[in-house]
Amino acid sequence: MLDTKDQKILAELLEDGRKSVVEISSELRIPRATVQERLKRLVDSGVIRKFVAIPDYSKIGKQVTALVLVSFRNAENVSQRSLAEQMSKIPGVHEVIVISGEWDIVLKVRAGSVEEVGTLVVDKLRMMKGIEKTQTCVAFQTIKESV
Repeated sequence: MLDTKDQKILAELLEDGRKSVVEISSELRIPRATVQERLKRLVDSGVIRKFVAIPDYSKIGKQVTALVLVSFRNAENVSQRSLAEQMSKIPGVHEVIVISGEWDIVLKVRAGSVEEVGTLVVDKLRMMKGIEKTQTCVAFQTIKESV
């Protein structure tokens, strides 16, 4: 369980992962050594899995975001989990989430054009064993996005 100090340190890093220990210490009025020790504990315990850069995708040629809903069909030697893992390795697929309900898996895809999204869906996803059908929703705008 995280105590209040751990939660505040984590909140600072979620806001800006480049904040230094000194900056966090100053903003939270917690001694630098305490922040450093707690940060190491958060990393060692797996609470913080990794530090990443989050690009502005429109500036690197990936201005189209789409969500692809996937319906799983039982296929020989393919489980829903293994299909999701296979899909996670396709370039352009940024998130793979196994869900409940009418659809079985949701993918977050980034591409340079709607045509690229179409190629990924038609030529890669729909050719995979275990996919019954897909539905693609192109995003008009992202208001809030987490890591």
